[in-house]
Amino acid sequence: MSTPHPLSVWARNVSPSPTLAIDAKAKAMLAAGEDVCSFAAGEPDFDTPQFIKDAAIAALQSGKTKYAPTPGIEPLRVAVVERYAAEYGYKLTPAQVVVSPGGKFSCYLGILAVCNPGDEVIIPAPYWVSYPEMVKLAGAVPKFVLCDDRAGFKLTPAQLEAAITPKTKLLVLCSPSNPSGAVYTRAELAAIAELCVRHNLYVLSDEMYEHLIYDGNQPVNFAMLGAEVEQRTITVAGFSKTYSMTGWRLGTLVAPAPIAKACAELQSQMSSNATTFAQYGALAALKEKAKAVAALAEMKTAFDRRRKFLHAELNKIPGVSCLLAGGAFYLFPNISSFGLKDVEFCAKLLEQEKVAAVPGSAFGAEGYLRLSYATSDEIIAKGVARLAHFCAGLKK
Repeated sequence: MSTPHPLSVWARNVSPSPTLAIDAKAKAMLAAGEDVCSFAAGEPDFDTPQFIKDAAIAALQSGKTKYAPTPGIEPLRVAVVERYAAEYGYKLTPAQVVVSPGGKFSCYLGILAVCNPGDEVIIPAPYWVSYPEMVKLAGAVPKFVLCDDRAGFKLTPAQLEAAITPKTKLLVLCSPSNPSGAVYTRAELAAIAELCVRHNLYVLSDEMYEHLIYDGNQPVNFAMLGAEVEQRTITVAGFSKTYSMTGWRLGTLVAPAPIAKACAELQSQMSSNATTFAQYGALAALKEKAKAVAALAEMKTAFDRRRKFLHAELNKIPGVSCLLAGGAFYLFPNISSFGLKDVEFCAKLLEQEKVAAVPGSAFGAEGYLRLSYATSDEIIAKGVARLAHFCAGLKK
């Protein structure tokens, strides 16, 4: 009997998502009746607004259950064009818009469209766990630049310039950031953009959390930092975080027409199209503006309150230091003073205190935790108290 061939190099080299793994473990413990406080999930704890669900239900009932155009239904692509024009003055055509099965898939399409095997992709750390795996699946090489809490978790122009080589093709940038919640200012982004133009780099600008920014600050669309910047920018956004539609799997990608066309052609061979009736729910989210604004405001008010409370409580714990995030729904406290690897810290924290957190090393930054405050006020209060008790035991 012959031995089967080994799995492909892609299958053998890809790593599973540690955030999803920890969230799954926490949910399994909860299902078994254990009192777990989970800070692991990267999704809002709010339900999708009813008017969005109603639009998808109506689409189902009216027979919107067949294949859709690969880049998305035309009304939704037009609505995406209109929203970028209204919010940023970004003048697009529907041909520059691709609706995909999730922001994660949009990122992967963008990377596949511009990267060849052997190309280098600069990824500031801490980074979202999927970026390096997507780069590797494209045959390209991730190149990490550590941007720790001393730098506000943000890439500086000097760091970027030092990381660029003749093989560099793409920079991946995420603002507001998952996992740190860091938000770049317009001036910071402009300095990075100038370097990308000078060195002829593409930029994948992940703006999935663009509407979750606090303290009166406004989002910055990277592509709108100049005509030359626009020509090399792939902007990824979507509906998951803004409208609590994580399970709907709908992302958007906008880019110069040749890149968007390439992404649509790739998608045509990989998923055909995003789910047809779900796109009508997304269309309602963009067209029924008053309802969408009200739903987002409710979420942001809760997230902002939780952000401030959790930040204050974390900094009361001896040995923990935490920056106040400017966006998204994560805090990224530094726990390096305890002398434990963050993976061991998280394992013991879950075992001893029933608190689920994701180690910073999963995001390329050893010595930190990612805590999501997209969970109830009660869980946050109980969980941070348990964390304080755990840390006090480590200090003895």
